[in-house]
Amino acid sequence: MRRLVPALLAGLSLLAAGCTASDGGPRAAAPSGSAAPSPLTPCPEQPATGATGAERLPALAFDCPGGGSLDLGRAPGVPMVVNLWGSWCPPCREEMPILQRFAETAGDEVRLVGVISKDGLPQATSFAQDAGVTFPSAYDADGELMAELGINALPFTYFLDADGALVHTEAGPVASVDELRALVGEHLGVQL
Repeated sequence: MRRLVPALLAGLSLLAAGCTASDGGPRAAAPSGSAAPSPLTPCPEQPATGATGAERLPALAFDCPGGGSLDLGRAPGVPMVVNLWGSWCPPCREEMPILQRFAETAGDEVRLVGVISKDGLPQATSFAQDAGVTFPSAYDADGELMAELGINALPFTYFLDADGALVHTEAGPVASVDELRALVGEHLGVQL
């Protein structure tokens, strides 16, 4: 419960100004056999080691439209930034180019992975393609991770160390690549 309090407070503040997920959001599944290939790259392989640390994201696993899966119960092996987004969320749409530029320049030192939340797969992949987004994203159609974290607004960005410990939560969109680099330097100790 202690780790959810900051997320709950941040989520409440975003409800007034951010975008919120409703139960009626676009969550249609792609028709069988007719989905276009995903523009997103496959989620990276993770070590078999379990995540450690006093605070961790819920140990949930999701398939990635580009291939592979994301298991939040496992250590990423390198510092990782996890961004929850949805195509239905205007602040997420504005933040996407910043995240993409960061992913392109971070190299192997920091991994950026998205979690498509409470969204339809066709809508999310179409948006990603239109926006030129290629970084890996996992697919959480029903917003299971959002529910476990007690949030109902996006975007949220989580900073995990190489062992999977949650070291920082950023509520709302980042405004620039420089801001994201500064957050990575401050909370993950990686200077990019």
